[in-house]
Amino acid sequence: MNYGFFDFLQLIGSLGVFLFGMKIFSDGLQRIAGGKLRAILKGMTKNRTLGVVTGFSTTAITQSSSTTTVMVVSFVNAGLLTFIESTGVIMGANIGTTITAWMVSLFGFKFQITPLAIAMIGIFFPFLFAGNTKLKNIAEAMIGFGILFIGLEFIKDSVPDIAENPELFEFLNSFTDFGFASTIIFVLVGTVLTLVTQSSSAATAITLVMLAQGWITFPIAAAMILGENIGTTVTANIAAIVGNVYAKRAARFHLIFNVIGVIWMLIVMVPFLKGIDHIMMYFSADAISVFSDDPAARPNATLALSLFHTSFNVLNVIILFAFVPQIIRLVEKIQPIKTEGDDRFKLQYISSGLLSSPEMSLNQAQKEIELFSTIIEKMHYSFTGLLFKKQKKQNKFLKKLEEREKLTDTLEIEIAEYLTRISEDSKPGEKATRRIRNMYSMLNDLERIGDLYFQISKIVERMMDENIELPPEALEELKEMLNNVHDALDIMKENVSLSPEKVDLNKAFEAEQKINKARERIRTSHYARLENGSYSVRFGIYFFDILNRLEKIGDHIINVSEACKGKSLIAKGIEEVDR
Repeated sequence: MNYGFFDFLQLIGSLGVFLFGMKIFSDGLQRIAGGKLRAILKGMTKNRTLGVVTGFSTTAITQSSSTTTVMVVSFVNAGLLTFIESTGVIMGANIGTTITAWMVSLFGFKFQITPLAIAMIGIFFPFLFAGNTKLKNIAEAMIGFGILFIGLEFIKDSVPDIAENPELFEFLNSFTDFGFASTIIFVLVGTVLTLVTQSSSAATAITLVMLAQGWITFPIAAAMILGENIGTTVTANIAAIVGNVYAKRAARFHLIFNVIGVIWMLIVMVPFLKGIDHIMMYFSADAISVFSDDPAARPNATLALSLFHTSFNVLNVIILFAFVPQIIRLVEKIQPIKTEGDDRFKLQYISSGLLSSPEMSLNQAQKEIELFSTIIEKMHYSFTGLLFKKQKKQNKFLKKLEEREKLTDTLEIEIAEYLTRISEDSKPGEKATRRIRNMYSMLNDLERIGDLYFQISKIVERMMDENIELPPEALEELKEMLNNVHDALDIMKENVSLSPEKVDLNKAFEAEQKINKARERIRTSHYARLENGSYSVRFGIYFFDILNRLEKIGDHIINVSEACKGKSLIAKGIEEVDR
């Protein structure tokens, strides 16, 4: 056998060049289409048919079904999508991933694209240093496209020649004599190949090269493609390990959907492949069967494999589309809600969904900040309950406030770390950078609001320990103040869910003025009661402390709303430094 260890290293390196080119190409496309991706996502929630179109479109843009499915799992985990809505997107992603096979088989085997790829890199390389972000992204995508096909050419040159290495052919051929069992073996080989490369696109490219070089026959290559359809689901299932139950269900749906597709295709595989062969012979000028051992049939065989890949995935969606409700019920039985908190959305799982596209990642971060604001509102309700509910329930409210204050600390750190990862890994543009800065500001103020609610709960706890009761008039004033703060919280929550251009700060400023005016009026009444001896100085200190901290909460609430509009002090300060 004329193939040594150094030759094998060259093959691994060639695969690395191909994967590197695919990543650069995919990242560049995602940055170019960042805004469009966000628009496409809006179609996810309409119906399952639009979901299929969305999944196909997103995968076509990102050139990675793994990116799409991991994104879907992350969005389900964060509450951006429901499990039901995610099913259509997953089905569409299966179709979208077949575009890579067509791209490789058409350009990689039908044409000598390497000289063109090198020329493309030469043309676009200077634009990597351009000041225009969009131009840099286009240059990056085109350079990635060039590297991808250079890597493919390297792979073709690095694989052992069957004519010079008959032992290798005999080794592979030894697994083809078991009839249907041989098909199953190569389905497993395709699955393992995808697991090893962590890319169905790379696994498909390797399969196409093996077919083009005569290593494997067309039926064996088709079996490997089926295995790669199963292998591509593993990435999403790994991402869902730390996710909530709905994220796990979305990943399990992808796996079960693809496995069912592979099962029915294995049953009809022989006539199906013959049908593909007839189509290729009908449209081919040389009319050589793709089942032939003639080397002249190999270019058509690679096209036939791409046709098989696409037709299988399209038919699988068409056939199983009507059975999606049944598959969903099966998934729900396999992945039930085991505990009371298993269905709760938790920020600690956000790291499973970091995407290459800043637009995608920032949308997810915004959703998590919305959940953060909901926790703050719950702290408001708990504090209100602490003041006005029956005494026997006060310990429960104190415990809830303490737990949620710890949660706000965790939320601030983890969302901030996520935003940092977006800044470091995704190279966001100027608009995305400003949005990240404003999100940092929101996190800081939301965490401070959580601290303040916890602090005033400890004041009330001290009053309980000292058996100090609030006079009726003081209770009424605090109730008024709390109602004003809640109104401001409602407006803040609405602003957090909106894009900056839709945020109206007028209502937020009016709510803050109501809080300030109430504080001034209540403070005057408080001083009057102190002078009249209506309550002790000690109680007066506690009451005044609660009042001031509630007003301070109002200050942080308006800061959050301003950050939603893009006017945070953090962003302004950084922009001043940039100047």
